[in-house]
Amino acid sequence: MRRSPATPILARDFYARPAVEVAPDLLGCILVHGPRAARIVEAEAYPGLSDPASHAYRGLTPRTRVLFGPPGHAYVYLIYGMHECLNFVTQPDGEPGCVLIRALEPLRGVKLPTHGPGRLTRAMAITRHHYGADLTRGRLRVHYGERAEPIAAGPRIGIGLYPDLPLRFWLHGNPFVSRG
Repeated sequence: MRRSPATPILARDFYARPAVEVAPDLLGCILVHGPRAARIVEAEAYPGLSDPASHAYRGLTPRTRVLFGPPGHAYVYLIYGMHECLNFVTQPDGEPGCVLIRALEPLRGVKLPTHGPGRLTRAMAITRHHYGADLTRGRLRVHYGERAEPIAAGPRIGIGLYPDLPLRFWLHGNPFVSRG
């Protein structure tokens, strides 16, 4: 059940489920970082050890330690040496998995484009300093939200693995969804 943007922060048990269940359920939720707020409109699931595209696939490393639990924390990493990407750790503690946040609809305090993982982190002032941040409390958090648009699903963007699996989810018709 979706609640209004003034509703509670998502609890840890929300994230303690398979990434493919959490990703579509995040659509419509509100990402808040300090004075900035935006609605999540696109996300991709990375199931972990069974997914060669997941950073956790090769096992526990200093970079991936947060992916191995507990759920409900931020996994922020640098890609192509210039873009930071925000992921939410999912699945039960010890079972790595995450959801990449791909696009946001600005609500408050957001002045830059938010379609695409690198753009949304810049717009929301999220950096690798947020690696491991607890999403259930503090300045970087996620609240329940509302969604009126239907959910669409398809293959992940830029990932050739599992092209037939619907691991990318977005709000159909939302103008802030990234361009694949």
